[in-house]
Amino acid sequence: MLRLTWVQPEDLVGHELRQAALDGREARAVAARWHAAGGPPAPLTAGASPRPVSRYLRRLACDLLDELAELPSAFADDEPSDLAGIRALCPEWPLSPGAPAAWDGPVFEARLEAAWLGRAAGCLLGKPVEKLPLAAIRALARAAGNWPLSGWFTARGVPGGLLAEHPWNRRSAATSLAENIDGMPEDDDLNYPLLALLVLRRHGRRFTTADVARVWLDELPAGRTFTAERIAYRNLLCGLEPPLTARHRNPFREWIGALIRADAHGWTNPEDPGAAAEQAYRDATLTHTANGVYAAMFTAAVIAAAAGGERDVHACLRTGLTVVPPRSRLARAVRDAVGLAREHRDFDTVVDLLHERHGATHHWVHAVPNTALLAAALTHADGDFTASICRAVSGGWDTDSVGATAGSVAGLLAGSPHALPERWTAPLKNRLATSVGDFDGTGFDTLARLTHLEASRP
Repeated sequence: MLRLTWVQPEDLVGHELRQAALDGREARAVAARWHAAGGPPAPLTAGASPRPVSRYLRRLACDLLDELAELPSAFADDEPSDLAGIRALCPEWPLSPGAPAAWDGPVFEARLEAAWLGRAAGCLLGKPVEKLPLAAIRALARAAGNWPLSGWFTARGVPGGLLAEHPWNRRSAATSLAENIDGMPEDDDLNYPLLALLVLRRHGRRFTTADVARVWLDELPAGRTFTAERIAYRNLLCGLEPPLTARHRNPFREWIGALIRADAHGWTNPEDPGAAAEQAYRDATLTHTANGVYAAMFTAAVIAAAAGGERDVHACLRTGLTVVPPRSRLARAVRDAVGLAREHRDFDTVVDLLHERHGATHHWVHAVPNTALLAAALTHADGDFTASICRAVSGGWDTDSVGATAGSVAGLLAGSPHALPERWTAPLKNRLATSVGDFDGTGFDTLARLTHLEASRP
């Protein structure tokens, strides 16, 4: 029987119960009914449990998902999902600079190319160890003489027993280990910036969430979606419209998916983090709510600051927090992570403390711990490109996604593709594989030009 990941109701209940616990929703009675009926727990890493369930259990799962959605969150007042409510809680929301700046073409385009390259390199670095526990990542890198992490992962020199105990991500090892890299392979962390470019090209800066949905249905294969994006895609095909697409039977609505779609909104709004955050909001609410949306807004604002020429990563991170409700769980986690990164010289200590705070309560793809790790890695690296992507990936959790965003920010800070170490850029061969639109095989220099064109539109 086909076990379709991320959408089967019986696999969603456990994730919704976990999110309910994070939200302070009283779900013990629902949990008791599910477990008494023999309902399985949420799959630990993959998106589908190994065996099918009875029709009765599947129907019960649908009923319980709807029941859980009606339970009130303890954080509702501090974590709105509507833009007006978010802005009302952000007293330092950045003002628009007014007339758009006259960006110098070659300089700004070089900055964008560095961002695209940085995003690709950070993503590729994290791909082979995605889903692996932190201890496994450290053991594999140490066995190759690559710890603290400073280069691509490799199987060379790693004992066979260790590789058998902790196998690489099966989808990625063939294209992302040092000995196998030949251009940038397809990844959702690169597909989504391409889709955002298509949205801007077709609908302009005033695009709506429905416009994002139309572009997805036209250009994004369903099999290239995961977690909240796959749920929203299913909801669209069932006739639901945004923002209900983000809420209906979607336990992944506060995971990392919206964050990884935010870069293009920052790249195309240099020096205007408020506008970048608003664009990211309209994109994010197709699939996410609350902290899942804030993660995208935070990232877009950080990137907009860096795209505008800000060279101080700490100032960029402070800007990012101005568009996030300050009492939200995401804002508190980011502030805590930045503080830990400033306090401890050893980044392993920072990571251990972050895992101690978030690991037992959050799924490894949740937005809160991953955004916190991103902020900690960028803070600790202090703008250095290699340190930024290596710290991000060495922290575990969603390694390729956090590595990608860290690389985007650090690439902007570097300012030019020539400022990035060649050992990170040369293996990419200026070639991106994708199933989105007509972009397969496109070079990062071309993508920078296309991004610059959208940034220049009124």
